[in-house]
Amino acid sequence: MANEEIPKETEQKISQLQLYEQNMQNFLMQKQQFQLQIVETESALKEIEKTKEAYKIIGGIMVSCKKEDLKKELNSKKEIAELRVKSLEKQETQIKEKATKLQAEVMESLKDSK
Repeated sequence: MANEEIPKETEQKISQLQLYEQNMQNFLMQKQQFQLQIVETESALKEIEKTKEAYKIIGGIMVSCKKEDLKKELNSKKEIAELRVKSLEKQETQIKEKATKLQAEVMESLKDSK
């Protein structure tokens, strides 16, 4: 089928589908980064339980800190990352729904133009 045979509206919908796909890829990359951050934070929390002293790195310098303060900070960091993952998943679901609907419209339009 030549490109001229596809209605302009359908071409726009196909372009929109491509944008949705790019958004999905971006969401996936961001979600993976936050999931990695969660795993690293959980690992750090486990290690804190095994030690008597705690340290954290600030601007390239390792400083001693209270174990409880560091645990609170890490738990807060983990909660924020988990919220971001949930937010990304919600956005991802919304984009998938829009893409599925738009894809059905495109398929119907292409079928009708034959």
